[in-house]
Amino acid sequence: MKRAGIPSEEFIYSGHTACPGCGALLVARYLLKTLGKNTIMNIPPCCFAAIPGTFPDTCLSIPLLYNAFETTAATASGIEAALKIKGKKEKITVVGFAGDGGTADIGIQALSGAIERGHEIIYVCYDNEAYMNTGMQTSSLTPMGATTTTNPIGKKGGWRVKTKKNMMDIVAAHNIPYAATVNPSYPFDFVKKIEKARSVKGPSYIHAYSVCPTGWRYPPEFGLELGRLATETGIFPLYEFENERYTINYKKKTKRVFEYYKLQGRFKHLTEDFIEEVQKIVDKEWNKLLLKEKCSTE
Repeated sequence: MKRAGIPSEEFIYSGHTACPGCGALLVARYLLKTLGKNTIMNIPPCCFAAIPGTFPDTCLSIPLLYNAFETTAATASGIEAALKIKGKKEKITVVGFAGDGGTADIGIQALSGAIERGHEIIYVCYDNEAYMNTGMQTSSLTPMGATTTTNPIGKKGGWRVKTKKNMMDIVAAHNIPYAATVNPSYPFDFVKKIEKARSVKGPSYIHAYSVCPTGWRYPPEFGLELGRLATETGIFPLYEFENERYTINYKKKTKRVFEYYKLQGRFKHLTEDFIEEVQKIVDKEWNKLLLKEKCSTE
């Protein structure tokens, strides 16, 4: 059953241990509401590994497997292969669910292999832009200008000066059948993309915007507002890669990077000049994305 386009049944119950305003919990909630009960999820060490509860208790009503940090996609591949060998006739969706560190850094080799082999899995990266579970250390998806415990502020800088690794481009280079970015602040777009990923024959990759009040240093109630700003500034664009074709789903890039950065403590040390440099990079990447869409449709 759906209410206003969003499935109504819940598969995450009360009793979880997530921080107030946790983005990963909301990503998982929308994901499972869309996929339903015939879903098997596996996760590595990450924030979400602690959220369901301590064994034997869990707040999830679907099967959940824990795997090593680097093996999320490999474990999901094994589950998918086992289901085929057992001859399961009903559709069971296998999901690998990992953070940015477990995806873009430690788990990228297994992810690359799973896509290359063509396993019919959905791999979801909930991107909270650092190793939040182990103390807010920098990952390759930590944004430019952010301070973390491994990029602390010093007298001569110290914060991160590199841009984020582009995971969508990396999976697109594998000619993956389907990849998309999703943002819980846009739930209808989120649900449509998960439904599409489930229907794909072969691997799908979902890159999910996942706020973190603790690591980003903002009041928990601002999470959905931050999500909208992330997309409206072009920092986190909503788009799909399907059959070697790019489609941008939201083109109202109307806000400035400063409006997004000013709400988060992890950016409070930055000068206006530095933020303006970030703005130029965001604009450049947005124009590149527009060009990809244009060229892939010609």
